[in-house]
Amino acid sequence: MNHSERLAAFVALGLRLHHLSADELAALVGRARNANNWFDEPNVHAALLGVAHLLEEDTLRTWAGRYPAEPPHPRRVGVVMAGNIPLVGFHDLLCVLISGHYLLAKPSSEDKILMNWVAQELITIEPRFAERISFVERLNEADAFIATGSNNTARYFEYYFSKKPNLIRRNRTSLAILTGEESAETLAALGRDIFQYYGLGCRNVSKLYVPEGYSFTPLLDALQPWETVLRHNRYQNNYDYNKSILLVNNVPHYDNGFLLLNEAGPLVSPISVLHYGTYGSEVDLVDQLTDVAEQIQCIVSDGARYAGSFAFGQAQSPKVTDYADGIDTMAFLAEIG
Repeated sequence: MNHSERLAAFVALGLRLHHLSADELAALVGRARNANNWFDEPNVHAALLGVAHLLEEDTLRTWAGRYPAEPPHPRRVGVVMAGNIPLVGFHDLLCVLISGHYLLAKPSSEDKILMNWVAQELITIEPRFAERISFVERLNEADAFIATGSNNTARYFEYYFSKKPNLIRRNRTSLAILTGEESAETLAALGRDIFQYYGLGCRNVSKLYVPEGYSFTPLLDALQPWETVLRHNRYQNNYDYNKSILLVNNVPHYDNGFLLLNEAGPLVSPISVLHYGTYGSEVDLVDQLTDVAEQIQCIVSDGARYAGSFAFGQAQSPKVTDYADGIDTMAFLAEIG
């Protein structure tokens, strides 16, 4: 199977995902949610459409054309996949297979259903992928590794995978920069960056940077359509718990009935909580962002006004060129071949 044939199979997979019937989607969501009840219909559907977006033909071929079509020596690449949001490990699957290597995937127990389903759909489209895709519990046979996990597990990965080529990713999160000049429509778009996948993804905004004296009223009002997150019992439980903690400890905060905002230093915030920090000038803001650069997955701002940032509402719509942790996975795979 050559490079062109592999690309064609993934393009066909994208079309397949675009045209799932309502019954197929409902059955898949039911299975996925039984294994992980954060994976409800809106979020599974969003993830499937996100994968389909990655596989649009012109974009995919342009991206893949930047790298070697075939590795001199195909390797068995062990991939430890995260499972915090639906199909979060798909980009690694795509990279390994497009680059001409063999995939030994260890999916998270939280996302086995969807990852297995997508792999089987790909094999149905192109049966020769069956010999290139293996789902395994142990990665002893791997020649190289790609692993995603927490900062603690990253240290474990670095120790056990140190003797072979490896790409290790750590905890990251995303933030938004506000100026106080945003429209209600713009602030409403920010809701998607905060609430999609219930805030569980590394591309979800977990902290705001706002100018000193910022009024949160327009933001809290604009986010009201997202109050439907309370329909999920686990989100509701998190909201009730975190609200009680803030109240018991007399921590000043804002509360719109489903989201809690408080001023805090850490970038990562609990589910249902959004941290914020203030800045006095553009220079002050840049200094603060520089200090936490290694912890940031992406930044969103109105109209993507800051270099490298996404427009509000676009954090969860990465392009195929938007690599996790900013590390070029395809370049890594080209080096090991």
